[in-house]
Amino acid sequence: MSEWLSHYGMFLLQVLTLVAGVGLVVALVSRRRSGAGERTQLLLEDLNERYRKRHRRVRLEGMASAHRKGAMKAYRREDKQRLKAAKGDEHEAVSQPNVWVLEFQGDLRASATTRLGEEISALLGAAEQGDEVVLQLESAGGLVHAYGLASAQLDRLRHAGLTLTVCVDKVAASGGYMMACCANRIQVAPFAVLGSIGVVAQLPNVNRLLKRHDIDVEIMTAGRYKRTLTVFGENTEEGREKFSENLENTHHLFKTFVAERRPGVDIEAVSTGEIWYGSQAIDNGLADQIGTCEGYLLERMKTARVIKVKLESRRSFGERLGVAVSHGVERAVERTLEALDATRWLRR
Repeated sequence: MSEWLSHYGMFLLQVLTLVAGVGLVVALVSRRRSGAGERTQLLLEDLNERYRKRHRRVRLEGMASAHRKGAMKAYRREDKQRLKAAKGDEHEAVSQPNVWVLEFQGDLRASATTRLGEEISALLGAAEQGDEVVLQLESAGGLVHAYGLASAQLDRLRHAGLTLTVCVDKVAASGGYMMACCANRIQVAPFAVLGSIGVVAQLPNVNRLLKRHDIDVEIMTAGRYKRTLTVFGENTEEGREKFSENLENTHHLFKTFVAERRPGVDIEAVSTGEIWYGSQAIDNGLADQIGTCEGYLLERMKTARVIKVKLESRRSFGERLGVAVSHGVERAVERTLEALDATRWLRR
């Protein structure tokens, strides 16, 4: 058995060396060409079709084997009829509105904003009056200017006359709620977190530690309030007051932004920085209805064509090959470990 493992190990090492060598050559060649062509691609998926196929698979699995053949024939006839209707006279076909589905996974810097803006630009050139955009939103907030830009991107949809629905399954707080309130309608899961309409800033100060070690820090500014609070310098009461004033001003802008888009909300009552769950958020006017995003999309599929839109970075051939080699090496290691583990049962 040990001889077999030795031969297998040598063979595996030779294969990995060959694959790595080929991958390196191809990566170097493709790198020269990587500057040409489109670096992103727009992916569109018909969710109606996805769920139609899944429902059929579940139904077939639940049938007795004697009935499956007939059901599959019926499904094929149904598909042919649908295809024929789609190729027929467009004036006779029953038109359905489109529901365009976008996703936003937020982080501190709202780094998905650029992609969101490009996806919205693509929709604005194709969507028609009566179409709806559904945003699956998840964010606990972050930098004010970053989420201000993300919210401005969503406002473009409303300005274009499209209906925007935001679905929150987990959290839309602080900057996340700034985005959510841009919608015509907000749907939340029962325990989704909303609110946190407030502003926070924290800054460490090590000035006393530096003084203890006889280290001076000189901060020179032009402009009375160019620096208010600092990390290394000695903070003054005037600087603290100005910093607090700036926070209050930002909070006022946040409150005004929400109040303009949710005129029915008691803005003073909900802008304390608190958070609310599901039905509590509805009671406070922060959301409109309870339900999950998945449930909402399934309901819309009954009367509309639901299409998921996603802009992805296009990987070069070298990058794709690198990922493939990585997966191959990982799988080879797993198989080796499995073979070694299996030898326990082959020992005499």
